[in-house]
Amino acid sequence: MDRIQKLIAQSGLCSRRKAETLIEEGRVRKNGEVVQTLGTKASKTDTITVDGRTIVYEEKEYFLFYKPEGCVSTTDDEKGRKTVLDFIRTNARIYPVGRLDYDTSGALLLTNDGELTNQLTHPSNHIEKVYEVTVDGLLRKETSRKISQGIRIDGEKTKRAKIHDVAYDPEKSKTKLTFIVTEGKYHHVKRVFEAVGHPVKKLKRTRFATLTLEGLRKGSYRRLTPHEIKKIRLLVQERQNKKARK
Repeated sequence: MDRIQKLIAQSGLCSRRKAETLIEEGRVRKNGEVVQTLGTKASKTDTITVDGRTIVYEEKEYFLFYKPEGCVSTTDDEKGRKTVLDFIRTNARIYPVGRLDYDTSGALLLTNDGELTNQLTHPSNHIEKVYEVTVDGLLRKETSRKISQGIRIDGEKTKRAKIHDVAYDPEKSKTKLTFIVTEGKYHHVKRVFEAVGHPVKKLKRTRFATLTLEGLRKGSYRRLTPHEIKKIRLLVQERQNKKARK
């Protein structure tokens, strides 16, 4: 027996956190009865429905996508814009793990593995994201230090980050750098540099967890190898063990 939100996530319908929201909204039923308690247990022999549709457990699929600018990191868009799913051929109900902005390119994992999605996006697991950033103006070392130690945005201090490979372009008054963070909040990278007076001009995510863009071009994708999936799971386990030891 497992918690019902875990089973929904295992079906590939959505992440565990999204499943919890669906339960709280009264949109989940177990054997015909509405479930609104997050700790409710169920098994795969139970009939679980979401919005009247019975969940089905499908084979897990994992894709690494080099997201180009000009598409949204959602499964559908009310404005009719192109989504990341328009680029990937599969019958599985995959969805992106986290998001990249419309005008941001880079590494994006898509899967129907709700449990892994929850582990990779949960703030307590501190999964690294690496970005190639171009900002307006010449970023001073003192400002880089402040960002690395954490700055306040809307009254909340950001987690420690790393800035490497800083390159200045005095003629165009721009700075290019590598930015490593463990946070995945809405517009996080852009908001950090905006807060110190250096708006982001270009943003690309070059690594997510253990996955890089090597061998991919913009708009292309590939399936993850069993070894890559194992490495990601080991990384998550390592982060969880470290958290448990504290």
